[in-house]
Amino acid sequence: MPIDRNPVDRNPVDRKAVDRNAVDRTDLDQDRCYRVVCARDARFDGWFVGAVTSTGIYCRPSCPVRTPRRANMRFYPTAAAAQSAGFRACKRCRPDASPGSPEWDPRTDVVARAMRLIADGVVDRDGVEGLAGRLGYSARQVERLVRAEVGTGPLALARAQRARTARTLIETTDLAFAEICFAAGFSSVRQFNATVREVYDLTPGELRIRARRAGPAEVDRVVLRLPVRAPFAASELFGRLARQAVPGLEEAVGDPHDADVVTFRRALTLERGAAVVALTPRRDHVAAEVRLEDLRDLTSAVARCRWLLDLDADPVAADAVLAADPALAPSVAAHAGLRAMRSVDGAETAVRVLLAQQVSTAAARTHAARLVDATGVALPDRLTVGTGITHRFPTAGELAGHLRGDGAEDVPLALPTRRRATLLALIEALAAGWIDLGPGADRSRTRSRLAEMPGIGPWTVEVLAMRTLGDPDAFPVTDLAVRRGAVALGLSDRRSELVERSEAWRPWRSIATHHLWLAAAGRPTCVQEAPS
Repeated sequence: MPIDRNPVDRNPVDRKAVDRNAVDRTDLDQDRCYRVVCARDARFDGWFVGAVTSTGIYCRPSCPVRTPRRANMRFYPTAAAAQSAGFRACKRCRPDASPGSPEWDPRTDVVARAMRLIADGVVDRDGVEGLAGRLGYSARQVERLVRAEVGTGPLALARAQRARTARTLIETTDLAFAEICFAAGFSSVRQFNATVREVYDLTPGELRIRARRAGPAEVDRVVLRLPVRAPFAASELFGRLARQAVPGLEEAVGDPHDADVVTFRRALTLERGAAVVALTPRRDHVAAEVRLEDLRDLTSAVARCRWLLDLDADPVAADAVLAADPALAPSVAAHAGLRAMRSVDGAETAVRVLLAQQVSTAAARTHAARLVDATGVALPDRLTVGTGITHRFPTAGELAGHLRGDGAEDVPLALPTRRRATLLALIEALAAGWIDLGPGADRSRTRSRLAEMPGIGPWTVEVLAMRTLGDPDAFPVTDLAVRRGAVALGLSDRRSELVERSEAWRPWRSIATHHLWLAAAGRPTCVQEAPS
């Protein structure tokens, strides 16, 4: 049933299901936006911003200041659009620190793919031409499409992101401003100073002075808050990350003061070097500690962490659809705001998913740990001090070299010959770029190319679509734990009947899958993949 996904074109109290194919958000209903602002509805933070013509300031919808007159307000779909119109960020509500819009993750169109790539720092690294090349369009077409929908172009969106990164580094480190300038992606100190002043109405020095009132800066790490849209079922998500953590690459550490809190640490492979991140759920955010080989990778590291935890999701919309099914309703009530666990590295996840075919979770972890120990890249001590992290996962090209090189027989892959061949073929396809599992991938093309590969069946395609492509409607119906969960909830585990029942869960079948996995918890968990 197609439903307008524009949050300001519907009653803000009635969070309906999201239509993943809807596209236009530039023509915001200004009067309904104003009603949301009057209600200070925090659920719409990140969906749009409100700008006040009399002050030149833009705010998030939940800003606690006195609501301006309707005649003085304009509404924009992004902070970058408000900045392009000449407004600066509110110092009180920090609209730049609100959760990202849930608009882009469910969608498969070019603009949504562009927005995901911009968030990952592609424009900062490769420019608009590089972004257009990733999308398969000309730079002029990408500029026109993005501007038509979000009210400003890719460069302005990247500029707003650079300003956020600069503010984070200014407030959380003791780096010189010249270092911060280039780490955030600016081309000159003059541009850096002008942008920070224009966006925040404060100089870099004034921002640092204000931040120091809250405490001293960190010396060797960046500590920041990742905003999250409530509700957030953090314990379920972090528990799943902990159960699948690969020794040497990842670890989960309990909080000695709170048994329900788990800190998840892992290594990242980024464009310019490695990083180690530590993520801890809090009441209204996720605390992140980031250690980087190259500070210019901070934007990408933050984007990967947000993607891993699905922090930009619209949990109210998903819960409303799933709770309408009487079988799922008790689980939705018990685990409100459940997120779909994703990935920080598509190639790594693809390898781990293949290793997990037809084996238990514990066995899959063991296989992955042996692979990391044999082929992973050792990390510098300054990134790993105080942790159990030792290596980053090899890139697809590095891993292909190990499996094709002279020492290939020494790589400890306890796999049947046919599955080992499938693994090597997939790695080479990823290294060559024939299969794209990145944030800007064309989901339908990636699905079809995965399905063409011998040894990759429906289960693998669906799990990779869920975890690497962020498809909210992926449904691995052949997964044994999914079927056990269905039985535990009183549903049929017959494939045809379960697929038919799942039609009512669209477009949130990935979240429904996690509810089924929770229902199956406590039983031996394994997966099923029929050889193809």
